Amino acid sequence: MSPEKRTPGRWNASLPASVFDQGSPGRRALTFPAWDGEEVAVELPAGVRRAVPADLPSLSESEVMRHFTAMSCLNHHIERGMYPLGSCTMKYNPRLNEQVVALPGLADLHPEQGVEDIQGLLAALRLLEDSLCEITGFAACSLLPAAGAHGEYLGMLLIRALHEANGETERTEILIPDSAHGTNPASVVAVGLEPRTIASRADGRIDLAVLREAVGPHTAGIMITNPNTLGLFEHDIRAVADIIHAAGGRLYMDGANMNAIMGKARPGDMGFDVVHLNLHKTFSTPHGGGGPGAGPICVTEELAAFLPGPRITGSDTEGWDLERSPETPEDTQIHSFYGNTGVCLRALAYILRNGGDGLTRVTECAVLNANYLLARIGSVLPVP
Repeated sequence: MSPEKRTPGRWNASLPASVFDQGSPGRRALTFPAWDGEEVAVELPAGVRRAVPADLPSLSESEVMRHFTAMSCLNHHIERGMYPLGSCTMKYNPRLNEQVVALPGLADLHPEQGVEDIQGLLAALRLLEDSLCEITGFAACSLLPAAGAHGEYLGMLLIRALHEANGETERTEILIPDSAHGTNPASVVAVGLEPRTIASRADGRIDLAVLREAVGPHTAGIMITNPNTLGLFEHDIRAVADIIHAAGGRLYMDGANMNAIMGKARPGDMGFDVVHLNLHKTFSTPHGGGGPGAGPICVTEELAAFLPGPRITGSDTEGWDLERSPETPEDTQIHSFYGNTGVCLRALAYILRNGGDGLTRVTECAVLNANYLLARIGSVLPVP
């Protein structure tokens, strides 16, 4: 395909020519300095040597940049326009975050370095833990989960472990409103518990009468997304918490829609026992293929004892450590090292840049935008 036929940047563009069909022999995007040291002969095993040279394209740096820029224009992405996916709607990823995680003192660290070499990183991650606890109203946080569903999985493990420690192994049911986030039942099954769906009221919220009938000696807990998947805030959430706690269960909040209440309401104050946070949904980190992800969980003091290790301990004055207590043996670890730290650092940069007032303003704008869209689509789609 000739270059004249290509029109990158237009939705009806023809595909750019393959990178293998561009360039000319001898062109290079970079050159290496001449080696003036000792030549060392290395004999590679026959099994790893190519029979013929690799057919690699020869392009200049500008050709490479133009090719991949043209390819990127064939896709829709957050830099081009809105990317609506319900609670997973793509959020802007501030470029300042990328500058922060690229700092040599962070980007050049190796996971196997001793804690004495990563004091700054541990201090930053502990600050993120404390910040998320303050935002959510909980006592402890773990940054280990690598995604929202991973956080759900860990949260269910904690609730199960609590009941087992209390000798209540008969508590195997997790109640799930039909307005809950779609991954919730799968997370329940993954830890060996049983999901039980409860019907919502006609207005899309939890039916307290149905909930009272559903709880019993087998109730381990309930998973609630608040606001729920319909975008409705469960204004009876304190009554829900009272019902579940009176029955001996615990409340799990899916933080998929935390973007709508951050700075306005805290899950811990509502009566929840654990919440996971999708950093890509609420705290500006890359989403999906732009990951990896992170789904930290925040918990009450009661559940904190069951969190997997390692845990960040210490202080700025005494020094920081990654500690694994006897209650969190090696086989309880759910992620290598201490989570996807690059994603977590991006979230910390976002929190510090906005501050408390800024995060509240983010929530106000998010709800305003959602209500604007609701008003626009109300005439063509059913609205709860």
